Amino acid sequence: MNSFSFPSDFTGVHFHFVGIKGTGMVALVEILHARGAVITGSDVSERFYTDEILEKCGITALPFSEKNITERVQCVIYSSAYSVEKNPDLIEAKKRNLPLMLYSEALGAVSHASYSCGVCGVHGKTTTTGLCGTLLRELPLKSQVLAGSIIKSFDDSCVMTKGHEYFVAETCEYQRHFMSFCPQKIILTSVESDHQDYYPTYEDILQAFVDYICKLPSGGQVIYCADDKGACEAVARAQKTRSDINAIGYGEHATGDYKLSFGKVAGGVQYFTLAGFGEFSVCVPGAHNVRNASAAVALCAELLKTSGKNPHDYTADLTRGLRNFAGGKRRSEIVGRAKTSLGQDVIFIDDYGHHPTAIKTTLQGFKDFYKNHKIIVDFMSHTYTRTAALLEEFASSFDSADKVIINKIYGSAREDASAANVTGEILADRTRAYHGDVSYAAEFDEAAELGLHFLSEPSGDKFPDGYVFVTMGAGDNWKVGQKILEKLAVFA
Repeated sequence: MNSFSFPSDFTGVHFHFVGIKGTGMVALVEILHARGAVITGSDVSERFYTDEILEKCGITALPFSEKNITERVQCVIYSSAYSVEKNPDLIEAKKRNLPLMLYSEALGAVSHASYSCGVCGVHGKTTTTGLCGTLLRELPLKSQVLAGSIIKSFDDSCVMTKGHEYFVAETCEYQRHFMSFCPQKIILTSVESDHQDYYPTYEDILQAFVDYICKLPSGGQVIYCADDKGACEAVARAQKTRSDINAIGYGEHATGDYKLSFGKVAGGVQYFTLAGFGEFSVCVPGAHNVRNASAAVALCAELLKTSGKNPHDYTADLTRGLRNFAGGKRRSEIVGRAKTSLGQDVIFIDDYGHHPTAIKTTLQGFKDFYKNHKIIVDFMSHTYTRTAALLEEFASSFDSADKVIINKIYGSAREDASAANVTGEILADRTRAYHGDVSYAAEFDEAAELGLHFLSEPSGDKFPDGYVFVTMGAGDNWKVGQKILEKLAVFA
């Protein structure tokens, strides 16, 4: 495979994307399209929400075929879901000796062309990146931001573009993909055990984050969550060998401008204070999202300093930007509202939380934010390896829900399900040791019927505002919420 150096000007350069409908791939398409590149791409025929983004760019996904690789194609970018030995587009590109780049490699190449900042961590990457982009829209910086999901305040896109002198991107730890990125600044939200198929031990994943931090240049900044033990450990270890890296903490345990103090939660708004700036607020639930907002403020303030501006002159812009943030797709996303047969209100939320810490903090956030609502969660665990490795942590993570429905496990193509020693039913059984109201419903139709049954019961005096029904996980159990919504439409 030939190497390919990305030019500073992408105008007229023809890229072909294999697996173009993937969320990260679509975001990269938007980045290159905005910079003048010619884009074609191929994928399966099933329609995804990302098709709408491609259509906005004037792109239609083609079926996989060697005929897609024409004489005009100069570089092929492909998703790791597709094999160079099996996919017809990639086989033909290889036969033509065209340069082939994984998504992560291409993102890294793009990062060379700007002053780039990587957002990383086991939790909160997408939301924090979305918050950064929403703030940068308000600031006088020529910037482009790539998030790992559709962000509402990006006009329902994965990318915010107003120039590209500064580039902020969500960067992923899985298989050390973020090592292709070239950051000047890094946000580190959290470090703990995850992706056990690739990182069997905590030490393995911790070292990956340390290595990423050490990619920073002399004087580069790592903006880290001082409330997260793993993030603190990664930064401390990196600084042992790289004392020239500047570490800036945010959170309750931080010092300096980004020391966080939580305020009240009222009227669908969370208030908080950063020591160097004063009071801010966000309209998304959860203490974790207040920390994510603090990280975004810190990065944007430091970018303003880099550009020679005083960030305190832009406090009003930062305040407005935070209030404009309305979340991202599958990140505490309100997907619908309905009424039960008894006329009670139901808010339907879908969330990507698939790690015990994310589940626990997100549900606690809902409990605090929707104080007078009964919370029902339908959870689908993602990957057998993660579920087996963190079984007790998963089982004990549903404290803030009033009722819990567990589905079968959503397996990954990268693992052997037949060798698994855990099932969704085992997870449900273990969850009953920690929670008094747990049901197992392997299939979505069964889960939807169970959810409808729960919603047919009066919510009671304790929950006068009705229900919050949450579908949670990295699988496709969002369909459970959709099925219930369709059934409840008759009562609207």
